[in-house]
Amino acid sequence: MNTTPNLLKSSAKIFFIVPARDRQYVEEKIMELEEMRVPYIIVCGESFDHPNVVYREGRGKWDAINFGAKFVPKEANVVVLNDVDTRIHNFEHALSHLNGGADIVYCRVSVSKGPQVKFYRIADPIRKRFHIFASGELMLMRRDVFNRILPIPPCIAEGSYMLFKALELGYRAHFCTKAYVTTERTANAIEEEAYKARTTLGIYQALKYARPPPWIRTFYKFLPVAAPLLALAGEDGMVWVRGIREAVKSNVVKKYPTKF
Repeated sequence: MNTTPNLLKSSAKIFFIVPARDRQYVEEKIMELEEMRVPYIIVCGESFDHPNVVYREGRGKWDAINFGAKFVPKEANVVVLNDVDTRIHNFEHALSHLNGGADIVYCRVSVSKGPQVKFYRIADPIRKRFHIFASGELMLMRRDVFNRILPIPPCIAEGSYMLFKALELGYRAHFCTKAYVTTERTANAIEEEAYKARTTLGIYQALKYARPPPWIRTFYKFLPVAAPLLALAGEDGMVWVRGIREAVKSNVVKKYPTKF
């Protein structure tokens, strides 16, 4: 990664909050963050003997972030949210955008296989211009932004909620592609359909709690009508169409999960 020298020279006082459903990946994340020499807290759904890991019954990432907020030191002026099952690359680029005028930054997700590879190839160019959803795997925000958008309500798309709420409050967002995380996602059509249904439903949840610019709400209002166009992407596109339709049905009957 080679990010440590730049971070040490930065005037930003960074603090990481890492939600973890269980102890899987926790040891690897500790090694990564300590290599970066950044202060952090990992909110874990299982007991783990480490001074920077605290136990919190698994209720969802939204709850883990709310709980982790009380550990942010007073001197911190940048809060970073990072999923435990990711590896961070080029972090200094994301941090530079906060110095350059953005108030909240969300970063690219890189997967090496599965239907998500094609999905991000379609979605990322759009997100460079339009903030239609956030990847919550790595998000940075100014401390005052973080404080104002808390508490996060029960929502499985907590990243998109935070983005939408920040936009509602008039803050400036940036999608960073040079800084990114590597992780694993779905491996087949069955997993992808379920994943798309959950993530899309989570965005509809987020829109219940936040009032982003009208064009974002209009986009999701007409998403069910436009979704069949995704079939042009082939088999993966058909999977996304089915997942979106399932999310729309759940939204209509107000069937909202609180854990991903």
